[in-house]
Amino acid sequence: MKAAVLFQSVLCLLISPMLLYAQHKPINLLIGTYTNTGKSEGIYVYTFDLQTGDLTYKNKVVSENPSFLTFSPNKRFVYAVNELNKGKGATSAFSYDHDSGALTLLNQQLTEGDDPCNIVTDQTGKHVLVSNYSGGSLTVFGTKEDGSLTERQQLIVHQGSGPDKNRQEKAHVHSATFSPDHQFLLVQDLGTDRIAVYGYNELDNHKPVQLPVHSLVPASAGSGPRLVTFSKDKKYVYLIQEMKSAVTVYRYQQGQLTRVQEISMLSPTFKGAVGAADIHISPDGKFLYASNRGEANDIAIYSINPADGKLTYLKNQSVGGKGPRSFTIAPGGKYVLIANQYTNDVIVFERDSATGFLKNTGKKISVGAPVCLVFE
Repeated sequence: MKAAVLFQSVLCLLISPMLLYAQHKPINLLIGTYTNTGKSEGIYVYTFDLQTGDLTYKNKVVSENPSFLTFSPNKRFVYAVNELNKGKGATSAFSYDHDSGALTLLNQQLTEGDDPCNIVTDQTGKHVLVSNYSGGSLTVFGTKEDGSLTERQQLIVHQGSGPDKNRQEKAHVHSATFSPDHQFLLVQDLGTDRIAVYGYNELDNHKPVQLPVHSLVPASAGSGPRLVTFSKDKKYVYLIQEMKSAVTVYRYQQGQLTRVQEISMLSPTFKGAVGAADIHISPDGKFLYASNRGEANDIAIYSINPADGKLTYLKNQSVGGKGPRSFTIAPGGKYVLIANQYTNDVIVFERDSATGFLKNTGKKISVGAPVCLVFE
């Protein structure tokens, strides 16, 4: 008995430092940028210290306007959309080395849709899906064993328009998000004020997005659906509306969305130009954050009611710069990193887990036109 207790004690002494090291070990952060400003060269890799909030430059790869990034499920590859000259769209595949942060181009394929703005992989890593804003379409690529992209497998083009004749003259596909069980794909269309929900079959190696559309979910007229995120319990979907700067809450069940609530992202006293951008939920599922561009340049903070998914407005937090196109919550939820496109910086905020509020740590890095933040 004493021997068993002694063995357990020794084992704990050995394991505890390992767990502590894992918690303190820095992780890699990838930053996508617009290179057409002349202030950046491509994708940047930094290490981020989860305890101190410090960012340290590690590596970069030259790439034209890699404005949105995603990892493969096994973290061996990175995929980026490229907004080429005159709006022409492409997707690049890179091999990725965690230790050095090195990205090596494998190949590039045209998306056959202009101005690609979002990219995701399915949970198998066999398919890469690209949202083409000006093309109003979704492009599906396959992947090879070496991580490179096949030629285009599917091109799904949306039809329709919205009430704003300047910005909603046609379909503008902005993003695609998998349901938690990967049985459905939610495609947000800014131009038509709708979420198109498609069935998804990851076993179909050639046409995984199932046609026709499973359901068309309306958003408010002239709101401009941009991105969605799922609640921690997977029962609710939160849609950020770019043109209206509001969040719509939907109850979710098997590819069907039922509207529950719509709430403004703006401070009660704000009267200026709007332009919502990004949306995320804290790891504990208790708070939702959504970024405002335009003249607001802040983050709207809400608490989430776990009983019905509804949001309660708490406050707006200045982002300390201009154009918060993207932000991300660090693993563990202690820090929030905000990419300000027009002031060319990434700023680190500390998050209060009890109140949900953010505090500028004063720590930041200079990066030309950062528009996407992705932790490894």
